[in-house]
Amino acid sequence: MFRKIAISAVSALTLMSGSAWAAEGTAQITNVDFSFQGPFGKFDEHQLQRGLQVYTEVCSACHGLKFLRIGALAEPGGPNLPEEQVKAYAKTITVTDAVTGEDRPATPADHFPANLAAGAPDLSVMAKARKGFSGPYGLGTNQLFKGMGGPEYIYSMLTGFTGETKEIAGVTLYENHAFPGGWMAMMNESLVADQVTYADGTEASLENEAEDVSAFLMWAAEPKMMTRKESGLKGVLLMGLLSVLLYLTNKRLWSKVKGKKLAH
Repeated sequence: MFRKIAISAVSALTLMSGSAWAAEGTAQITNVDFSFQGPFGKFDEHQLQRGLQVYTEVCSACHGLKFLRIGALAEPGGPNLPEEQVKAYAKTITVTDAVTGEDRPATPADHFPANLAAGAPDLSVMAKARKGFSGPYGLGTNQLFKGMGGPEYIYSMLTGFTGETKEIAGVTLYENHAFPGGWMAMMNESLVADQVTYADGTEASLENEAEDVSAFLMWAAEPKMMTRKESGLKGVLLMGLLSVLLYLTNKRLWSKVKGKKLAH
């Protein structure tokens, strides 16, 4: 997933669908206490900045973010980088001009490249596309209390390799406790400890790297989450106020009628 590898049609299908080897095992998802969870949760912009670093230095070798605009990195509610830093970052990315067809340095108005050559799935909406929690028995109570679990799925997959391998139809598969079925085509050393050096001094353990990039991919999948939550909260407060006003109005309109005794 995070290091350029040759992925055949069989292994690519396995990585994309997450169900080709489902008969062999059950996924084990770790519940992570992300800061953005819950109705009042917010993204930690420092964590998103670290996650961007992990994606840039490691994940982008195989994966793209074709639905994410580079300029969104400077917007509130996300990594919130200075605009000049975003412009400088964009120049390090090469995109193909839609008009001339020639390669050029990207600008904040461009999207992250798709990176189709690597044959790995795009990560733009991966945190929304994957489900980490379900049940029990179709009730969905785990999802109610823990959320859908897309970021937890990514975190668990990055930290779930056992080191065991096997070969099927000429394709090397790697054992992973979080992947449905237990075996996947992504290499077991795709993300390792100290693979990046954080500028803020955070320890670059495998768990921290996995958590940071999982949070970043959640933001990439829903960069307007904070705006949506704020709008939802305002909507609930407004509906509550209107409900009180409606009750008081109804009580006032019917007070004279209800106060009279009906003549027999």
